Formats: sequence, structure tokens, C-alpha cells
Amino acid sequence: MIFVTIEGVDGAGKSTQARRLVNRLEKEGYEAVLFREPGGTPLSDKIRSLLLDAPDLAIAPLPELLLFSAARAQLVKDRIRPALATGKVVVCDRFYDSTTAYQGAGREIADLDWISSLNARAADGLRPHRTWLLALPPEEAARRRARRSTPLFKEEGSVPPEQALRTEPDRMEQAGQAFYDRVAKAFDDLAAAEPDRIARLDGTLREDDLADAIWRDARRLLARRSAG
Repeated sequence: MIFVTIEGVDGAGKSTQARRLVNRLEKEGYEAVLFREPGGTPLSDKIRSLLLDAPDLAIAPLPELLLFSAARAQLVKDRIRPALATGKVVVCDRFYDSTTAYQGAGREIADLDWISSLNARAADGLRPHRTWLLALPPEEAARRRARRSTPLFKEEGSVPPEQALRTEPDRMEQAGQAFYDRVAKAFDDLAAAEPDRIARLDGTLREDDLADAIWRDARRLLARRSAG
């Protein structure tokens, strides 16, 4: 069917919007499945634990990039390709744009052409039909990340269930504001370079308004795909 992704800096609300989109698709009669990166397979989940849940583990930028890519390659092979082959709508919370933004720009691995080539190989040539970028000013994203460990941010639906009890920042969140400034700019550059694929949305909108904007675009995309 179609493959769509949601991107943005940590704190932009990607996971919430991804879940809402899948719920809306299912209510409308579509078979939909949600994956998050890194994760989704036994290997990918183990890599996720290494990359995000071991903040004291020293991982250099290049090994970090390769681990994310390995997790993605396994997810595409084992879960995403088979789901698409059976006609499902696949929604992914992050995909290779995050590698370009976080490892390419954030970790300052400068050879973006090489990263782009690696992304294509790890994804087995799979390209999202649409990517929604939830653009959020870095300072607002930082405020949201800081609030994750407080009860005020733990109301139902505000954070992914697997993060609801997490009080310590993961490895990415420990990288500092300059890192996130580079990541945010990289996402904006990607949206400017691929306007046919990446729809840049205002991440400061109310959650309901943002969900409605994503759904309107998704419905148009589904209609075009159905028409042929």
C-alpha cells in the first residue's frame, strides 16, 4: 500500500502523532501497522538498547551511524517489506532522515553523499511516499524534553507508553543544545531539498490540529495511490 514516516527532533511529538495516525487509519478501514526506529525486530530492539538506553556506553559517531543503519536494514527486511507486500499502510516513527540529521549533521559526519548512499542500501531502496516533518524551534523542543521527567508531561497520550516512566535522558538527549540546533537545521534542509516527499508542519500547533493536518494529507495520498 503506502509507506509514510514522521520525523523531527526529540520532543516534537512524533510518537504521539504516529499512534494517532494509525488509529485513524484503522477507524477508516485500512490495515495499518506502526514501527519505531530503532526497533521492531529482535535484533533492532537490542541495537536500540545499546544506542539509547546505555548513556554511559561510549559509541563514536561512525559506529553509531552504522548501528542505526543495521537496525533499519533488519526492520525493512523482516517487517516493513512484508507488511507492504500484504497491502498494509506502514507508518514509521523515524526512518533514514533521522540518520542524516542526527548522525550526519548532529554528530558532524560531513560526507552526506556517502550517508545518503548508505541510507539507500540499508533501506533496500525503499523511499517513503510521504514524510511529515514536525518542525519545532530547538528551544521549545528542549523545554519539552526537560518536562518528560515531570508528572505534568505524563497525561494520557502525551508521550509514548515506553517513555512514560523514563526520567533520565537517553544518549541522544545528553548531546547538548548545539547538537540539537544542527539536527533541526538538517531537517529543515532536507525538507527544502525534497518538497515532493517531505511535508514540513508546524510542531507548535495543538496536538489535535497537527493530527488533522497529517490526516488530510494522508487521505489525499491514499486517494492518489488508489487511483493508480
